[in-house]
Amino acid sequence: METLSYETIIDAPLQKVWDVLWKPESYSEWTQFFGSGSVMKTDWKVGGKTYFLGNSDEGMVSTIDSLDEPNQVVFKHLGMIKDGVEDTESKEVSEWSGSFEKYFLIDFDGKTKLHVEVQVEKDWKEHMDTGFIKGLELVKKRAEGI
Repeated sequence: METLSYETIIDAPLQKVWDVLWKPESYSEWTQFFGSGSVMKTDWKVGGKTYFLGNSDEGMVSTIDSLDEPNQVVFKHLGMIKDGVEDTESKEVSEWSGSFEKYFLIDFDGKTKLHVEVQVEKDWKEHMDTGFIKGLELVKKRAEGI
């Protein structure tokens, strides 16, 4: 498992950047680079359920490990959803279950530094690089109103 980091400075306040990241219409837009039709379904509760799904309603089941809106959210990935069934115990899932995806938003005089860390297996590095580099560029443009 390796930890990847991504960072950008956005000329917009924290709450605006937070909203672009997590409101359903903009979430699907910036996460398209991970897979088309990406959606996130969550109860926004620490210890609750969060689902990261693609077009086929398959994807990841996670939980919120830590939440301080609009400053940070940490997701802990628990398993996969396939054919409507949650898998949190298979050998394949156990190799990465418990990995984190962290979002930190830091105020710099009205601008926001967005810092993201994600733990992934080496095979996923290129996919994550593409998704986050292109996705965060889109978050920046949308939050800045470009």
